[in-house]
Amino acid sequence: MPEPTEIELERSRRVLRVIFDNGERFELPCAYLRTHSPSAEVRGHGLSEPKLLTGKDEVNISAIAPVGRYAIQLIFDDGHDSGIYSWSFLYDLGKNMAANLARYRQRLEEAGME
Repeated sequence: MPEPTEIELERSRRVLRVIFDNGERFELPCAYLRTHSPSAEVRGHGLSEPKLLTGKDEVNISAIAPVGRYAIQLIFDDGHDSGIYSWSFLYDLGKNMAANLARYRQRLEEAGME
């Protein structure tokens, strides 16, 4: 599994740029990272679909903390800080961003929120 060689927050653009050792690079919007957090708050405990979060379009990352040599903890300016983003999870979010966002928008529409 690829590992990041660079992680940079572009706070003004609300984007986390992650470059992996296989050369792939992703620009992950903070709102995307927040709504797709690996935390139990979002993922639930055994839920088939993550909790549908709304109102996170303007969220930003206020801090990034290393977690061992395998992950980072993202602290968001809305107070959310319980998600641990492993390298494989970040890579998966980057590779599947288009499909993940399409599914998120579909779920918003189905809930009458889009």
